[in-house]
Amino acid sequence: MRRGIIVALLLALLCAAPANAAEAPGAPGAVANWTAGDKDGFGSARPLASKVWFTLQGGELTEVYAPDLGTPSYRDLQFVVSDGKTFSERETDAAHHSTRLADARSLTYRQTSTTSRWRLTKTYVTDPARSAVLVSVRFESLTGKPYHLYVLGDPALSNTGDDDTASGTTASDKTNASALATTPALTKTSVGYMGASDGWTDLRHDHTMDWAYDTAAAPGNVVQTGETSLTGLKHHQDLTLALGFAGTPDAAADTADAALRTGFAKAADRYARGWHDYLDGLRHPRSAAGIKDLYDASLMVMAATEDKTFRGALIASPSMPWVWGNIAGYSGPYHLVWSRDAYQVATAMLAAGDRAAANRAVTYLFSRQQKDDGCFPQNSNVDGSPHWPNLQLDEVADPIILSWQLRRFDPGTWAHVKAAADCIVSQGPSTQERWENLVGYSPASIAAEVAGLVTAAEIAERNGDDAAAHHYREVADARQAGIDGWTLTTTGPLSPDPYYVRATVDGNPNAGTTYETPDHGPVVDQRQVVDPSFLELARLGVKPADAPGILSTLPVVDRELGVETPNGRFWHRFNYDGYGELPDGGPFGTAGNRGRLWPIFAGERGEYELLTGNDRAARGRLRSIANTANSGLLLPEQVWDDQAPPGHTPGTPTFSATPLGWTHAQLVRLAWSLDAGRPVEQPSVVAQRYR
Repeated sequence: MRRGIIVALLLALLCAAPANAAEAPGAPGAVANWTAGDKDGFGSARPLASKVWFTLQGGELTEVYAPDLGTPSYRDLQFVVSDGKTFSERETDAAHHSTRLADARSLTYRQTSTTSRWRLTKTYVTDPARSAVLVSVRFESLTGKPYHLYVLGDPALSNTGDDDTASGTTASDKTNASALATTPALTKTSVGYMGASDGWTDLRHDHTMDWAYDTAAAPGNVVQTGETSLTGLKHHQDLTLALGFAGTPDAAADTADAALRTGFAKAADRYARGWHDYLDGLRHPRSAAGIKDLYDASLMVMAATEDKTFRGALIASPSMPWVWGNIAGYSGPYHLVWSRDAYQVATAMLAAGDRAAANRAVTYLFSRQQKDDGCFPQNSNVDGSPHWPNLQLDEVADPIILSWQLRRFDPGTWAHVKAAADCIVSQGPSTQERWENLVGYSPASIAAEVAGLVTAAEIAERNGDDAAAHHYREVADARQAGIDGWTLTTTGPLSPDPYYVRATVDGNPNAGTTYETPDHGPVVDQRQVVDPSFLELARLGVKPADAPGILSTLPVVDRELGVETPNGRFWHRFNYDGYGELPDGGPFGTAGNRGRLWPIFAGERGEYELLTGNDRAARGRLRSIANTANSGLLLPEQVWDDQAPPGHTPGTPTFSATPLGWTHAQLVRLAWSLDAGRPVEQPSVVAQRYR
């Protein structure tokens, strides 16, 4: 009770502050976090001069990345509608939202928020000539009454929102700055600290903008507020908003002003033409005829996940799902470069005809991410510096396989391939497997190791190093021969027939060795846990598709992990997976989490089915992945299973990372594999050796 009285008195004092008060009180404000990870819009211009990316979610502009894809620098921007007397509504709270591509062949998004009283329509692009987001805003009164429209902007520069300062419509920290500008110009502005002196705290109190603080000089979680001249009535419905980014406040303001002078229409036309030209330069598979818009969106999303400063750096996702967005000062592992995810996207782009992008990816991985010992970090920042330190040998093998697919046999590439292959030889076969949380003997990881060594051997031969080629093949053959002994159990409780386990921690699949499952899971017998990833054995050509162990594992994985949904059949990653929401849909991060279904497994199953001649089933998998797209044609990391929370349908996106580059890559690559009648990613030199 005492705390409530104090808060009420503080609010009353703030509201009584003179309109011309210069310094905003309440620093540093509430601790900053990030918005939800299930984005329904993502875009950036094609030219390299525009080093800014926007995301959309829940009816508003969410994280904006600048000056690179590893640096979120704006938390969100939305509007408030008020009649000045009886109500104030943030559009994220009050409205029904829809987000669609305004142009099926461009990442131009249109977002509409509607209530019974008003409608806001916003169209988003980035200025192709500079680092600015441009928004065309139309505000309409649906009652015939005039309303007040305010904009709320929350900068979060340099990957944190707790150390910013602000002056008028600019904000900055020690290294970056942003600026908000509109035409027609804002009629009143104020800066403040979240939860103390910000515009929403002001407006919700008496539905008018009483505060006009000029500066927020102490570092903190600053929020900028502006009153627009729009009323929603005729002649007062349209404005253009620009968010400019640069190294200093003055430069950011210049960037925003220059974008406004260019004008939304001209910038949007150039933005769209950039994407049209990109798509026109690529092939289209026959198999994607029924999902052409989604296929094109997937190509554009994958292209947009490449950084413009560190070329070839393909991030996993422009998002911070669940707990990652709620840790102060940390935004999580998704806007990092994972060799595995980059490989998935690069192979899909190669299949679609963007050979240049695939080449940039492998060049980046070798020149920036590869370590001095030849190994690769678990993931890296976009500049290539290691982020998480663990070693996953499939991520060491992937750049080798990609080099082989690209026919990169030059001496410079060979030097990097040799170092990576030597890492695989010295560090394997046991490794941290592809889901990051178990070290052991994994069929999927060993399959990648074998494929990496066999492709490295051919590159060695092309460079006259017959000794290295012989050694790599010798080790590859030994590991290929050892897979069943390390990972195929004949005593497991899930089937009387042999089956591949997710991984063994001791290399003995018939031992009841236990380990603690990740993310607050139970301690289990290693023979109780299976994973659809064993199909990497067939997809990478390390074992024939009809190998006895593969055939006997399929029904076990389907029974244990497969779920039929209205959108198709999908699979969990493994038994007892806890990487997902709580049963009620609450965020990941506490005991009781439940890992959901991953659409990528439908793609991997489809590629396997092509190896067995079952084209019809593979086509069904393509449709299943396509069915998981949201309204903005973005594909998720996970979809709800048969234990979806109330109000959610199995087979539809969860609150996980969206868009996930890997999921888009799987759709594109499966479409091309269907056209080819075989998995286009499979290295033939591996399949020929072990057929």
